[in-house]
Amino acid sequence: MLDGMAQTTETPVRTPGDRPVRTPRVHRAWFVAAVTFVTIIGSAAFASLPGLLIEPLHSELHWSRGTIGFAVSVNLALYGLTAPFAAALMDRFGIRRVVAVALGVIALGSLLTVWMTAAWQLVLYWGILVGLGSGSMALAFAATVTNRWFVARRGLVTGLLTAAGASGQLIFLPLLSWLVERHGWRPASVTVALAALAVVPFVWLLLRDHPADVRLAPYGGEYVEKPAPVTGAARRAVTVLFEAARTGPFWLLAGSFAICGASTNGLVRTHFVPAAHDHGMPITAAAGLLAVIGVFDVVGTVASGWFTDRFSARRLLAVYYALRGISLCFLPILLAPSVHPPMLFFIVFYGLDWVATVPPTMALCREHFGADSAIVFGWVLASHQVGAAVVAFAGGLARDVFGTYDVVWYASGALCAAAALMALVIGRPRTEAALPAGA
Repeated sequence: MLDGMAQTTETPVRTPGDRPVRTPRVHRAWFVAAVTFVTIIGSAAFASLPGLLIEPLHSELHWSRGTIGFAVSVNLALYGLTAPFAAALMDRFGIRRVVAVALGVIALGSLLTVWMTAAWQLVLYWGILVGLGSGSMALAFAATVTNRWFVARRGLVTGLLTAAGASGQLIFLPLLSWLVERHGWRPASVTVALAALAVVPFVWLLLRDHPADVRLAPYGGEYVEKPAPVTGAARRAVTVLFEAARTGPFWLLAGSFAICGASTNGLVRTHFVPAAHDHGMPITAAAGLLAVIGVFDVVGTVASGWFTDRFSARRLLAVYYALRGISLCFLPILLAPSVHPPMLFFIVFYGLDWVATVPPTMALCREHFGADSAIVFGWVLASHQVGAAVVAFAGGLARDVFGTYDVVWYASGALCAAAALMALVIGRPRTEAALPAGA
């Protein structure tokens, strides 16, 4: 890996002002990627908590699972809908400022939940404030860093940064589940706030907005001057959406990624712990299984980034969605009071596929939408979170109505089959199709 990260000092890079700039032995881009990785790990704390709150809030405050699921769905929807605007704001104000403010908003919203007494406060604090803050640090953040700092090895970097969320889940889920079971849900909320605040110094002191800030070329590319701040961030985000929405690939990517969100964040991350608890499994054991998913998610996502650099992104997406759908259809018969080998096989299998869809989806956005790909991916991510929001609410409602989650597992499996077909019919860009053979 180090060989891929290193660049020799023999050849200077010349800026447009004819100032020779030597490339460091280990390119600064990898340090920026490392800071981004740590930031996303810290943000995983608030992504890990909602599934652990359903049963404690239902027991203590007597709110229905549908009501709690609605607050989670608002959080997930805003997480997605904020992302494209956050990408445009990063172009206007810089990555550091946007991410630092977002972390502060997350800490505020999480702390305020400690004093809530009504369901609308959960929607306001956790749904709106934490949703807006987390949306500003969504995968569009990773896409922006990757696009600015890397030309070579983008697939690998995308996989690494996507895996950061899983790494954070691995770190925080066992801790938060232990806090919820031993001390209640309020200390867990405080822990999330402190984790968000702890990341702010790393962002402000170590993160840089653009390679030109430190007189470097992006990794694997030529030196370019830092572009002027782009004004009208909201207008640009909406304009890019309207332009992308005129193309078929955008709707296929958005539709398939909505199903991705429905079958991961909306379903498994939100409802796996209460579903396992329905079958007699302790909350800490169920949370531990989610953490194990995080372990294999890291492996699967990094491997997916490596595959994306070498194989067809369309075919990779089709395989990932098909395998995910099959695994979800088997889950209802695997849930039991204790952990057994078939359940562990599901956890490993599902973990490898959890967010393996992100690197090929980002690659297809770059392939079809070029310089606007980070904002377009933000909108595609918005569809991911809207899908997650729908299932977060529908899953809790189905549990209230049917007394079981089984129907939701089977429905999500069928949706994954549809997503696999959608991925296969995504075409190539017209400019690429028009090139002569071998160009």
